[in-house]
Amino acid sequence: MTRPPKKSETLEIRIPYAAKQAFMARCKADGVSASEALRGFIEAQVAPPSPVAPKPARPRRSRLKMALAAAAALAVGATALPSLAGQVDRSGFGRFDLDHDGVVSLAEFASLDRNHDGAVSLDELLRR
Repeated sequence: MTRPPKKSETLEIRIPYAAKQAFMARCKADGVSASEALRGFIEAQVAPPSPVAPKPARPRRSRLKMALAAAAALAVGATALPSLAGQVDRSGFGRFDLDHDGVVSLAEFASLDRNHDGAVSLDELLRR
């Protein structure tokens, strides 16, 4: 029968007293000794990296949200552009802020997507 390797090596670290107290309290709350917690941390750091799983494909709904958010940012940016010239034209923003609460919501901007393809074309934007 093979015996596990003896835990005879030591490692001394210096940390602030408050950090030590917080670490010891966390170990106690987790039900492990400080040595067990540190050994686990060190073993995780020296272990070979696990293979990276491929990212799952994003659902169509999140793509739609991203497209609408990008279009909203472009629309707000285009509306804000005249203010960079010194004169503020709030009428452009008001065209998108349907309930006049000072914010263009995702639902308000989605109403511009007339053909419901997940994108707002220039023609759809100008029809508003």
